[in-house]
Amino acid sequence: MWAPKITKSCVITFALVLGSSVAGPLRAQSDSSAQSDNTAVNKQDRNSGQATADQQKMNPADRQLTQKIRRSIMADKTLSTYAHNVKIISQDGVVTLKGPVRSDDELHTVMAKASDAAGSPDKIVNQMTVQPPKQ
Repeated sequence: MWAPKITKSCVITFALVLGSSVAGPLRAQSDSSAQSDNTAVNKQDRNSGQATADQQKMNPADRQLTQKIRRSIMADKTLSTYAHNVKIISQDGVVTLKGPVRSDDELHTVMAKASDAAGSPDKIVNQMTVQPPKQ
């Protein structure tokens, strides 16, 4: 009896084909039901007095501080995608946090992580907003 030889590349190809045929309809359904638009939130970045990501300092201390905060936030899987995407801007040891989070608890968690990394809550500027999920 003849049996086809199943190779690793055959399995990968099958998985890709199967995945695209299943994910396509699911992706289309989720895209049409909930379009995310944060244009209004990003308008605050246009104010001249607000810190923006392009003002992030490139000195090693500020880069490492931003990296430490980002890693701490990303490691916390209890936080929403919104909280994981908070903007972190470090300028001479002072950290500005911007963007929406889903709850007061998330806001406090992100603030605590930034404060721990910066060494003091006095070095944190909170410009985050709470935007609960629409129901």
